[in-house]
Amino acid sequence: MVSKNQIKLITSLQQKKYRIANQMFFAEGIKVIQELVLSNFELIHLYTTENDFPSVSSDKKTIIDQADLKKITALATPNTCLAIFKMGSEKPLSNTGLIVALDSIRDPGNMGTILRLCDWFGIQQIVCSKETVDVYNPKVVQATMGSISRVNVSYLDLKDYLETAKLEVFGTFMDGETIYKTTLPKEGIIVMGNEANGISKEIEAIVSHRLSIPRFGSIQKTESLNVATATAIVLSEFKRASL
Repeated sequence: MVSKNQIKLITSLQQKKYRIANQMFFAEGIKVIQELVLSNFELIHLYTTENDFPSVSSDKKTIIDQADLKKITALATPNTCLAIFKMGSEKPLSNTGLIVALDSIRDPGNMGTILRLCDWFGIQQIVCSKETVDVYNPKVVQATMGSISRVNVSYLDLKDYLETAKLEVFGTFMDGETIYKTTLPKEGIIVMGNEANGISKEIEAIVSHRLSIPRFGSIQKTESLNVATATAIVLSEFKRASL
Protein backbone atom coordinates (compact mmCIF):
# COMPACT_ATOMS: atom_id res chain seq x y z
CA MET A 1 0.00 0.00 0.00
CA VAL A 2 1.12 3.55 -0.74
CA SER A 3 0.55 6.15 1.98
CA LYS A 4 -0.92 9.60 1.32
CA ASN A 5 2.45 11.20 2.05
CA GLN A 6 4.18 8.88 -0.41
CA ILE A 7 1.57 9.66 -3.08
CA LYS A 8 2.02 13.38 -2.45
CA LEU A 9 5.82 13.13 -2.74
CA ILE A 10 5.83 10.98 -5.89
CA THR A 11 3.25 13.05 -7.76
CA SER A 12 5.06 16.25 -6.78
CA LEU A 13 8.16 14.95 -8.58
CA GLN A 14 6.35 15.50 -11.86
CA GLN A 15 7.24 19.17 -11.37
CA LYS A 16 10.80 20.43 -11.77
CA LYS A 17 10.80 22.62 -8.66
CA TYR A 18 9.95 19.65 -6.40
CA ARG A 19 12.50 17.41 -8.11
CA ILE A 20 15.15 20.02 -7.37
CA ALA A 21 13.93 20.59 -3.81
CA ASN A 22 13.97 16.87 -3.01
CA GLN A 23 16.89 15.96 -5.29
CA MET A 24 14.82 13.02 -6.53
CA PHE A 25 13.22 11.83 -9.76
CA PHE A 26 11.20 8.78 -10.75
CA ALA A 27 11.20 6.26 -13.56
CA GLU A 28 8.53 3.85 -14.79
CA GLY A 29 8.75 0.50 -16.58
CA ILE A 30 10.82 -2.63 -16.08
CA LYS A 31 13.43 -1.87 -18.77
CA VAL A 32 14.20 1.68 -17.57
CA ILE A 33 14.21 0.78 -13.88
CA GLN A 34 16.45 -2.25 -14.43
CA GLU A 35 18.96 -0.04 -16.24
CA LEU A 36 18.90 2.58 -13.49
CA VAL A 37 19.14 0.04 -10.65
CA LEU A 38 22.37 -1.25 -12.23
CA SER A 39 23.72 2.29 -12.72
CA ASN A 40 25.29 4.82 -10.35
CA PHE A 41 21.88 6.30 -9.47
CA GLU A 42 20.87 5.55 -5.89
CA LEU A 43 17.52 3.77 -5.58
CA ILE A 44 15.30 5.37 -2.95
CA HIS A 45 12.29 3.06 -3.29
CA LEU A 46 10.60 0.74 -5.76
CA TYR A 47 6.84 0.25 -6.08
CA THR A 48 5.75 -2.73 -8.17
CA THR A 49 2.62 -4.78 -8.82
CA GLU A 50 4.73 -7.89 -9.43
CA ASN A 51 7.13 -9.76 -7.17
CA ASP A 52 10.06 -8.91 -9.44
CA PHE A 53 13.46 -7.18 -9.13
CA PRO A 54 15.03 -9.86 -6.88
CA SER A 55 18.21 -7.79 -6.57
CA VAL A 56 16.33 -5.00 -4.74
CA SER A 57 16.21 -5.51 -0.98
CA SER A 58 12.81 -5.82 0.70
CA ASP A 59 13.28 -2.60 2.69
CA LYS A 60 13.46 -0.68 -0.60
CA LYS A 61 10.59 -2.47 -2.33
CA THR A 62 6.83 -2.30 -1.82
CA ILE A 63 4.36 -4.60 -3.61
CA ILE A 64 1.27 -2.56 -4.53
CA ASP A 65 -1.90 -3.16 -6.50
CA GLN A 66 -2.91 -1.58 -9.80
CA ALA A 67 -5.19 0.92 -8.06
CA ASP A 68 -2.29 2.32 -6.03
CA LEU A 69 -0.06 2.41 -9.10
CA LYS A 70 -2.64 4.56 -10.87
CA LYS A 71 -2.39 7.09 -8.03
CA ILE A 72 1.33 7.67 -8.54
CA THR A 73 1.94 7.10 -12.26
CA ALA A 74 2.58 9.86 -14.79
CA LEU A 75 1.51 7.58 -17.65
CA ALA A 76 -1.94 7.43 -19.21
CA THR A 77 -1.62 3.65 -19.17
CA PRO A 78 0.40 2.61 -16.08
CA ASN A 79 3.21 0.11 -16.38
CA THR A 80 3.80 -2.45 -13.62
CA CYS A 81 6.39 -0.52 -11.62
CA LEU A 82 7.65 2.89 -10.56
CA ALA A 83 10.91 3.69 -8.78
CA ILE A 84 12.26 6.80 -7.09
CA PHE A 85 15.96 7.59 -7.48
CA LYS A 86 18.28 10.20 -6.06
CA MET A 87 19.53 12.69 -8.63
CA GLY A 88 23.13 12.14 -9.62
CA SER A 89 25.79 14.61 -8.58
CA GLU A 90 26.91 16.96 -11.34
CA LYS A 91 29.87 15.57 -13.23
CA PRO A 92 32.78 17.67 -14.54
CA LEU A 93 32.06 19.10 -17.98
CA SER A 94 33.99 17.31 -20.71
CA ASN A 95 35.43 19.47 -23.48
CA THR A 96 36.93 16.79 -25.68
CA GLY A 97 35.63 14.63 -28.50
CA LEU A 98 32.21 15.24 -29.99
CA ILE A 99 29.75 17.23 -27.86
CA VAL A 100 26.06 17.79 -28.59
CA ALA A 101 24.65 21.19 -27.64
CA LEU A 102 20.87 21.63 -27.34
CA ASP A 103 19.47 25.11 -27.92
CA SER A 104 16.03 25.26 -26.26
CA ILE A 105 14.82 21.73 -27.01
CA ARG A 106 11.38 21.65 -25.38
CA ASP A 107 9.78 18.30 -26.21
CA PRO A 108 10.55 15.59 -23.61
CA GLY A 109 10.31 12.83 -26.21
CA ASN A 110 12.88 14.54 -28.43
CA MET A 111 15.19 15.14 -25.47
CA GLY A 112 15.00 11.51 -24.36
CA THR A 113 15.57 10.22 -27.89
CA ILE A 114 18.59 12.49 -28.34
CA LEU A 115 20.07 11.06 -25.13
CA ARG A 116 19.58 7.53 -26.50
CA LEU A 117 21.22 8.55 -29.78
CA CYS A 118 24.21 10.03 -27.97
CA ASP A 119 24.53 6.83 -25.97
CA TRP A 120 24.36 4.76 -29.17
CA PHE A 121 26.97 6.84 -31.00
CA GLY A 122 29.31 7.12 -28.03
CA ILE A 123 28.72 10.80 -27.29
CA GLN A 124 29.44 11.22 -23.59
CA GLN A 125 28.57 14.92 -23.14
CA ILE A 126 25.44 16.96 -23.87
CA VAL A 127 25.36 20.67 -23.00
CA CYS A 128 21.96 22.36 -22.78
CA SER A 129 20.70 25.90 -22.71
CA LYS A 130 18.84 26.68 -19.51
CA GLU A 131 15.61 26.76 -21.55
CA THR A 132 15.98 23.12 -22.60
CA VAL A 133 13.58 20.62 -20.98
CA ASP A 134 14.79 19.09 -17.70
CA VAL A 135 16.57 15.78 -18.17
CA TYR A 136 14.79 14.41 -15.05
CA ASN A 137 11.33 15.15 -16.47
CA PRO A 138 9.46 11.79 -16.22
CA LYS A 139 8.75 11.75 -19.96
CA VAL A 140 12.42 12.40 -20.74
CA VAL A 141 13.53 9.64 -18.35
CA GLN A 142 11.04 7.27 -19.99
CA ALA A 143 12.23 8.10 -23.50
CA THR A 144 15.92 7.60 -22.64
CA MET A 145 15.29 3.91 -21.86
CA GLY A 146 18.19 3.99 -19.39
CA SER A 147 20.64 6.08 -21.41
CA ILE A 148 20.26 8.87 -18.84
CA SER A 149 22.70 6.87 -16.69
CA ARG A 150 25.44 6.84 -19.35
CA VAL A 151 25.44 10.35 -20.87
CA ASN A 152 26.53 13.44 -18.93
CA VAL A 153 24.05 16.33 -19.29
CA SER A 154 24.97 19.88 -18.23
CA TYR A 155 22.78 22.99 -18.14
CA LEU A 156 24.56 26.31 -18.62
CA ASP A 157 24.63 29.64 -20.41
CA LEU A 158 25.00 28.16 -23.89
CA LYS A 159 26.19 31.38 -25.52
CA ASP A 160 29.00 31.86 -22.98
CA TYR A 161 29.99 28.21 -23.25
CA LEU A 162 30.24 28.22 -27.05
CA GLU A 163 32.15 31.51 -27.09
CA THR A 164 34.84 30.16 -24.77
CA ALA A 165 34.98 26.54 -25.99
CA LYS A 166 38.16 25.61 -27.85
CA LEU A 167 36.34 23.44 -30.36
CA GLU A 168 34.79 24.08 -33.77
CA VAL A 169 31.04 24.74 -33.59
CA PHE A 170 28.72 23.10 -36.10
CA GLY A 171 25.04 23.91 -36.57
CA THR A 172 22.24 22.57 -38.74
CA PHE A 173 20.45 24.99 -41.08
CA MET A 174 18.29 24.73 -44.18
CA ASP A 175 20.84 26.77 -46.20
CA GLY A 176 24.02 25.13 -44.91
CA GLU A 177 26.58 23.06 -46.79
CA THR A 178 25.32 19.53 -47.36
CA ILE A 179 26.61 17.27 -44.63
CA TYR A 180 27.27 14.52 -47.18
CA LYS A 181 29.97 16.62 -48.90
CA THR A 182 31.56 18.18 -45.83
CA THR A 183 34.81 17.00 -44.26
CA LEU A 184 33.83 16.37 -40.65
CA PRO A 185 36.31 16.27 -37.74
CA LYS A 186 36.56 13.81 -34.86
CA GLU A 187 36.10 16.62 -32.35
CA GLY A 188 33.66 19.51 -32.25
CA ILE A 189 30.40 20.83 -30.87
CA ILE A 190 27.19 20.01 -32.75
CA VAL A 191 24.35 22.44 -32.04
CA MET A 192 20.76 21.27 -32.49
CA GLY A 193 18.02 23.89 -32.35
CA ASN A 194 14.51 24.34 -31.05
CA GLU A 195 11.72 22.28 -32.64
CA ALA A 196 9.79 25.29 -33.93
CA ASN A 197 12.44 27.97 -34.43
CA GLY A 198 15.70 26.15 -34.99
CA ILE A 199 18.95 27.57 -33.67
CA SER A 200 18.48 30.98 -32.04
CA LYS A 201 20.04 34.09 -33.63
CA GLU A 202 22.54 34.63 -30.79
CA ILE A 203 23.77 31.05 -31.06
CA GLU A 204 23.73 31.14 -34.87
CA ALA A 205 26.23 34.02 -34.73
CA ILE A 206 28.73 31.75 -32.95
CA VAL A 207 28.38 28.76 -35.29
CA SER A 208 31.46 28.46 -37.49
CA HIS A 209 30.24 25.67 -39.79
CA ARG A 210 26.70 25.65 -41.21
CA LEU A 211 25.51 22.17 -42.20
CA SER A 212 22.34 20.98 -43.89
CA ILE A 213 20.65 17.66 -44.52
CA PRO A 214 19.46 17.87 -48.14
CA ARG A 215 15.98 16.90 -49.22
CA PHE A 216 15.74 14.26 -51.94
CA GLY A 217 11.98 14.17 -52.51
CA SER A 218 10.85 15.35 -55.96
CA ILE A 219 8.17 17.70 -54.58
CA GLN A 220 10.36 19.02 -51.72
CA LYS A 221 7.54 20.48 -49.64
CA THR A 222 8.62 19.03 -46.30
CA GLU A 223 9.50 22.02 -44.12
CA SER A 224 12.03 20.38 -41.83
CA LEU A 225 13.07 17.19 -40.07
CA ASN A 226 12.16 16.35 -36.50
CA VAL A 227 15.13 17.44 -34.35
CA ALA A 228 15.74 13.93 -32.98
CA THR A 229 15.71 12.49 -36.51
CA ALA A 230 18.10 15.21 -37.67
CA THR A 231 20.39 14.45 -34.71
CA ALA A 232 20.52 10.79 -35.71
CA ILE A 233 21.60 11.65 -39.26
CA VAL A 234 24.17 14.22 -38.15
CA LEU A 235 25.76 11.95 -35.53
CA SER A 236 25.86 9.07 -38.00
CA GLU A 237 27.73 11.21 -40.53
CA PHE A 238 30.22 12.52 -37.96
CA LYS A 239 30.95 9.01 -36.75
CA ARG A 240 31.17 7.60 -40.28
CA ALA A 241 33.74 10.27 -41.13
CA SER A 242 35.88 9.23 -38.16
CA LEU A 243 36.13 5.57 -39.19
